[in-house]
Amino acid sequence: QGYDCQTVVDGDHQVIVAMGVSNQPPESEHLVPMLERTMAYTAQVPEILIADAGYWSEENAKACEERGVDPHIATGRLPHGQPPPPIYGPIPKDLDAKGRMARKLRKKEGREIYAKRKTIVEPVFGQTKEVRGLRRFLLRGLTKVNGEWMLWGKTHNINKLWRHLKKQRLQEVMATG
Repeated sequence: QGYDCQTVVDGDHQVIVAMGVSNQPPESEHLVPMLERTMAYTAQVPEILIADAGYWSEENAKACEERGVDPHIATGRLPHGQPPPPIYGPIPKDLDAKGRMARKLRKKEGREIYAKRKTIVEPVFGQTKEVRGLRRFLLRGLTKVNGEWMLWGKTHNINKLWRHLKKQRLQEVMATG
């Protein structure tokens, strides 16, 4: 049985702010619930949301905008290492929501924002899989797997906090001589 793990990560510190697990394959239906969790857990509305192509839908882009969030959701995949094609001229008047999002991500600002995904959420998954060794869940059943995923997330955040405090303490020691 497969599970799809959802994670929302803070862009400044790689701290996980919301998590969830599903046994349903389409990721797009999980964007709004994860956004709602993020807002509930942090008591804030994120300024920007960055998500990969699995989360694209016109409804998701609209739901973000309705909540005051600037969405940057990929609309498809490019071959690895290939930059998006450049854009020229004014926005065509007949462009649909997917075309507008694709165009937004091809602009310089959109490319820069979307590129941050590689340094925000992807390292968290990499650290969890490669460094900490989560390759499969030990428990079975959606409720138990969700609990196990939450435990992995909490320990990730504790590790981030510990490293931050350790660095801060070292700086204090160095400053006092």
